[in-house]
Amino acid sequence: MSTSPLIEIKDLRIRFHGDDGRVTHAVDSVDLSVANGATLGLVGESGCGKSVTSLAIMGLLPKQSAEISGAIRFDGFDLLKTPDQTLRDLRGNRLAMIFQEPMTSLNPSFTIGDQIIETILRHRGGSRRSARDRAIELLRRVHIPSPERRVDEYPHKLSGGMRQRVMIAMALACDPRLLIADEPTTALDVTLQAQILELMRELKAASGAAIILITHDLGVVAEVCDEVAVMYAGEIVERAPVDELFSTPQHPYTVGLLGSIPRLDHRAEQLATIEGMVPNMAQPPAGCRFAARCPFVLDACTRAPPPLVEISPGHLSRCIRAPLELLVS
Repeated sequence: MSTSPLIEIKDLRIRFHGDDGRVTHAVDSVDLSVANGATLGLVGESGCGKSVTSLAIMGLLPKQSAEISGAIRFDGFDLLKTPDQTLRDLRGNRLAMIFQEPMTSLNPSFTIGDQIIETILRHRGGSRRSARDRAIELLRRVHIPSPERRVDEYPHKLSGGMRQRVMIAMALACDPRLLIADEPTTALDVTLQAQILELMRELKAASGAAIILITHDLGVVAEVCDEVAVMYAGEIVERAPVDELFSTPQHPYTVGLLGSIPRLDHRAEQLATIEGMVPNMAQPPAGCRFAARCPFVLDACTRAPPPLVEISPGHLSRCIRAPLELLVS
């Protein structure tokens, strides 16, 4: 696996301008990189900026309302400065995304085969027959039974798990260098979830693609990721190799997320929660955005935004009280 970054995000800021003049700070000062062949987990609760970050990478945010600054460098391109035509050539080809809800992402008016074939013809050309053969092979690759028959079926005839597999097949149609998976196991039962995760591992091993896995499920992250970035209120608050983040979290929000996971070996009358509410991102706080919910808060935390600093090699935290072991020892 190469350690050179395939994609590098620098100081990404995204603000949405509403019709009423309200400005929402969706993403602030995000720095990320993913190496060739690596899998980065991007985790955090709903509304923290994960999906917005991925849509910015893909160039799918509305230009009339989204104000984007910073840089997203991928394969020699700065995606924020790349012309629309070039972005269309990259999307579905070298850049691909598995969207969160396959039933709303697949077009109900076309067969799943037609939708995969369209992607192949757009980026690879060739005959429709060869594109159809490729579509059938992709469906077989994602373990859809009887792909020769399923290729002519409409999305509503497939189960949720099979539709998700179709989305993965479509994303892999042109062997992308970067695959973004936005909640690929949401609403699937545990058996299907395990199958989808195993499929992603197989595909990564076979193609060597880099993956950004967006999820709020830390169990999924532990299964497939090499590194984890934790987002809260539009910021990266912690980033570390996956084993290190689970063993020694260095931000109070990460500690809260890990503590809220139910455990079979520990009985409790109530599940652990993170008290309080996320800040209003139309008026983000001047200091740490987690301060109002943090058990370790100091006055200094509320006065100025904390920087993202390296606590140990490869382990960064946006907390002035890190390393946290000193607080609980």
